[in-house]
Formats: sequence, C-alpha cells, structure tokens
Amino acid sequence: MLLDRIHFSRDITSELLKIALPMVVSQGTFAVMIFTDRYFMSQIDPIHMAAALGGGVACFFSFCFFSGLFSYSNAMSAQYLGSGEYKKCAKVVTQGFIMVVLSIPLLILITVAVSSLFGAMGHDPTLIDLEQRYYKLLMLGVVITLAKVCVSSYFAGIARTKVVMICDVCGLILNIPLCYAMVFGRFGFPEMGIEGAALSTIISTLFAFILFMMFYLAKEHREKFHVLESFHFDKGIFKRFLRLGAPSGVEIFLNVAAFNLFLLMFQGYGIAEAASAAIVFNWDILSFVPMIGINIGIISLIGRFVGARDLEHANAVMTAGFILALSYSAVLALIFITFRFPLVEVFAPPQGDFSDIREMAGYMMVGLSCYAMADALILVSGGVLRGAGDTAWLMKVSTFLHWAMLVAQYFVIRVFEFGPKVSWVVFCLLIVSIAVVLMYRLRQGHWRDADALDRVMAE
Repeated sequence: MLLDRIHFSRDITSELLKIALPMVVSQGTFAVMIFTDRYFMSQIDPIHMAAALGGGVACFFSFCFFSGLFSYSNAMSAQYLGSGEYKKCAKVVTQGFIMVVLSIPLLILITVAVSSLFGAMGHDPTLIDLEQRYYKLLMLGVVITLAKVCVSSYFAGIARTKVVMICDVCGLILNIPLCYAMVFGRFGFPEMGIEGAALSTIISTLFAFILFMMFYLAKEHREKFHVLESFHFDKGIFKRFLRLGAPSGVEIFLNVAAFNLFLLMFQGYGIAEAASAAIVFNWDILSFVPMIGINIGIISLIGRFVGARDLEHANAVMTAGFILALSYSAVLALIFITFRFPLVEVFAPPQGDFSDIREMAGYMMVGLSCYAMADALILVSGGVLRGAGDTAWLMKVSTFLHWAMLVAQYFVIRVFEFGPKVSWVVFCLLIVSIAVVLMYRLRQGHWRDADALDRVMAE
C-alpha cells in the first residue's frame, strides 16, 4: 500500500528543499522569460501575443523529444553518484553532447515540416506569418538549448543546483532588458517586434550555457568528477542513456504533440479564444514550471537512493515531495480562482475591446485552479517513477492518455462543434485522469522490485 510507504523525515525534506529550491528559482526564470516575451507581445496587440504562444509551443514541440532524452542525465548522474562511480557522472554529459551533434540534421527536417502546420490548422493569415517568423528564429538556437539541457541536468543530478540557479538567473537578467530593447527598438536597437523576442531568447540562452561550461571546467569540479578524462565515447553509458532516456523523450514528444495539436485546434475558434488561451497558459507556466523544480529535485534524490539501493530514504523523498508540491499548488489554486479577472486584465492591451477575451479567459482560469493540484500529484509521482528508471511505463500510459484527449478534442471541436468552454472542461479532466493513473502506479510498487532496479543500473 502507498500509505505504508509514507515516512516523513525532516532531514530528507531539508535535503529535498536544498536541491529543489534553486531549481524552483531556475525553472521560474524560464517561466518569467516566456511570460515577459508574451507580455511585451500583448502590448503590441492580441494577435502578436497569440503568435508568441503558438510559435513558442511549436518550437518546444519540435525539440522536446531531444530535451526529454538529454534531461535524463539528471537521473543517470544521480544514480552514478549514489553508487560511488563519480567518474561516470561527467561521462554522461559527454555522451549527451555527442547526441546533440547527431540530432542536428533531424532538427532541420523537423523545422521545415512543422513550419507548414500553422496554415494547415486554419489560422488567420496575419497570425500564421507572425507564428512562422517567431518559430523559425527560435529553432536556430535549439542546439544551444539542448547542450544547456545536458549540462544543467547533470548539475541537478549531482546536487549542485545552485550552479543551475546562478546561470539561469544571469540569463534572465540579460534577457528581460534585451527583449524589451529588441522588441520596441530601445537603447540603439532597431524595432524588431516578435523577431526581437526570439533573438533575445537565443542570445540569453547562449550566455547561460557559457556560464555553465565555466563551472563545469572549474578546477575543483574537474578534480572530483574527472571531467577532463570524460571527453570520449563510452559505449556502455551511451547505450544506457538511450535505453532509459529515449522513453522519456518519446513520452514528452508525443504528449507535447498532442497538446500542441489541441492548442492549434482551440486557437481555430478565433482570435479571442487564442488570446484567452495565451493568457491562461502564461499563468499556468508561472505555477507549473516552478513545480518542475521540485520534480527535478525528486528525480535527483530518488536516482541517488536507487543507485545506493536505499529504498527507505526513497520513501521519505516521496513523502516530502507530496507535502511540498501540494502545499504550493493549493496556494496557487486559491489565488487563481479568487483573483482570476485582475490576473487576466494584466494582459489587456492599451487600446481595443478586451471584454470577450476577459470573459473567456476568466472562465478558463477556474479550470486552471481546478487542475493545479492534479499537476502537483503528476510531477511528484512522475519524478519518483522517472528517478527509479520506470520510464517505459510512463511513456506508454502518459502517451495513451494524452492522445485519447486529442481524439476527444477532435470530436468536440471539429465533429460536434461544441464551444470552447466544453473543450476546456475536457482538457481539465485529462489532467486529473493522469494524476489518478500515476498515483495508482506508485501504489503498485513495481518500480521498487530488486530485479527492476538491477535492470535500471545495467549498462
């Protein structure tokens, strides 16, 4: 029984907070960066804001398989740290960099293919042009983003999350004024609009990656983890990376594909609905992304204790994760439902009628309040299962549920032509159903079996 494995430990909770809080800040910088881009776009007009949402989601969809694969360096580094194999931790990063280079031709093909999707979904021609320009520019910086994912996930895995926080915060500090200057033509920059938002993101990401490499190649770090000896192909670690990380990548890719296709269909309702979705998902990002910091901390600690075969401490990590995530999400849910209209009006443009967007987005904020707690359950449960190497099961079940939602949305939106409010209710029900299924998997405890753990650690 899951309840039998609930063990509160103040020390473990403190350690999880020590790892997770810098990651909450780090993930929060990503959320603020996206929030800022869309806010600046909203000050131009609702079409630019909708384009920033559509183009940004399409970009993440295009590289999310690789991001899911490379981010598994978190769990792998933690597992090697727990088993005392320090030299292998840095080798994980090298194998990740090799895979980033190998992914470049496929990323080019994906960019060409995805660019045509905006028009196929029946969007307004003005919206299509802005979405494509934003998307193509963001894709130019994807290789830098993926290399950064490899090294930042590694630092999370070895519990050096303050490094991740410092680098990402510095990137954000550069991004906000740079984005403002490049979008609106300030401080000597030409006025570039949505293209300026994309270029500022690339420049800030490159700056953060350079900072990561400075920490990675620092003397103290080189000596403990033998970094300079790690720059070579390691067949065993490479194969293990692919075996455990690929299901995570496939899961994220197919789930984001389902979400992206749903969003594109939802935006087909009209400009007001598209702008409403952009507003609500902006606030969703500010709530959801920091909770990913807790998820990353859980993956790191679970991976370490799995490597050390210490399942008692793994139980304590699971308990601490649920306490922290549910407490945080409960506060956010209350804020979202109580102040939904003031939060929506933050994105009101200086001119024009905002009433339709205000009404629709206010309704959607109620749904966001309802599934915020489910998000917490998903991130904690998924973090435990991913850290323990149960990635194949996660891929199959999570993918099935997301695509079942997409099929349901197709009938809701295209076949039966129900309104956007019905579509939003169906989306919220999906989030709750995923939480229920993942909690059931935790209760079963298959991921704890000794044979399963041996298979996870095998190269």
